[in-house]
Amino acid sequence: MPLALLALAIGAFGIGTTEFVIMGLLPEVASDYGVSIPTAGYLVTGYALGVMFGAPLMTVLGTRVPRKRMLMLLMGLFIVGNLLSALAPVFSVMLIGRVVASLAHGAFFGIGSVVAAGLVAPHKKAGAIAMMFTGLTVANVVGVPLGTLIGQTAGWRVTFAVVAVLGVVGLAGVAKLVPDVPRAEGVRLRHEMAAFKNAQVLLAMAMTVLGFGGVFAAITYIAPMMTHVAGFADGSVTWLLVLFGLGMVGGNLVGGRFADRALMPMLYISLGALSVVLALFTLTAHDKIASAVTVVLIGALGFATVPPLQKRVLDHAHGAPTLASAVNIGAFNLGNALSAWLGGVVIAAGYGYTAPNWVGAVLAAAALVLAVLSAVMERRGSAPGPVVAGSVPTEHRAAVHH
Repeated sequence: MPLALLALAIGAFGIGTTEFVIMGLLPEVASDYGVSIPTAGYLVTGYALGVMFGAPLMTVLGTRVPRKRMLMLLMGLFIVGNLLSALAPVFSVMLIGRVVASLAHGAFFGIGSVVAAGLVAPHKKAGAIAMMFTGLTVANVVGVPLGTLIGQTAGWRVTFAVVAVLGVVGLAGVAKLVPDVPRAEGVRLRHEMAAFKNAQVLLAMAMTVLGFGGVFAAITYIAPMMTHVAGFADGSVTWLLVLFGLGMVGGNLVGGRFADRALMPMLYISLGALSVVLALFTLTAHDKIASAVTVVLIGALGFATVPPLQKRVLDHAHGAPTLASAVNIGAFNLGNALSAWLGGVVIAAGYGYTAPNWVGAVLAAAALVLAVLSAVMERRGSAPGPVVAGSVPTEHRAAVHH
């Protein structure tokens, strides 16, 4: 794998840390600002919505900018957003800081996925994408638990200041290691937009929304769930997030490995198992050991879907994949926002801290239904919408047989 993938993984590490660390700090932030836990959950929802809308916006703005330069600009925006969160005097300002940081997220992973896939042979694309996303998953093993520990001991503002420093490191890594990748000749915004006429692209994005939304329905409220239901001490949230991160690392690597071999079967297995595990979490959350094991499984099964779904979008938007790739990252975060909001709704309605697990199970099951529908449409050759920028290449024809 090219060394440039390490630079992309470094940037992903910083972004992953700021995205997920807020979950372990929700009680501290809520207490500091004098708001409820569901209200503090808007910091998750706001970030996710910022990614969803920022992904296409920043990608469109960057269509005339070389990809390396655009990645550097996005990391700069990420740094500013985290500094604003660290210094926010009131809750609304912190929410703005989260949104500013989130604007860099979708475009960075979207453009980064295209760059990563272009650095390797066609049969290694999912693996290259998974390698970049390894930075995101490792953030949950190292960055998020460490950030949670710092936030619980030195204050959550220190955590976001440290995250801003991570952004500086990521910016330096991109500047040093990522090659100058020229923009694709002859590809205009209309070509990028044409990818959304392909039903398979839209179905893959819908699977992304529902599948990863299932993960966030449970994980957004992991701190109150584990402390109030499972009976863990507040300090235990740190190592529980480590377990979740370890599951993500394993699931991401396995998903990347098998997506290059059998993409759709990988999705069937991961989404089906995820739905079952989330449903069982309503029971296992009452036991310390069982809940810890479940947290690992949720991380593994959830992130096993990431490389195959991202690769599927790239395959079906071949020729002009940058915008579609970025929007699919936004779709992950639309799922995050939807599930975080729904989880807050069922908690506020008095159904308890385990109720979001049922929300997640239903969302993951719906994603599985869409995966089956997508495969049926593909086999029958009934998916409408032309392949962007020309005829279907050999690589793409091979992909439809996964």
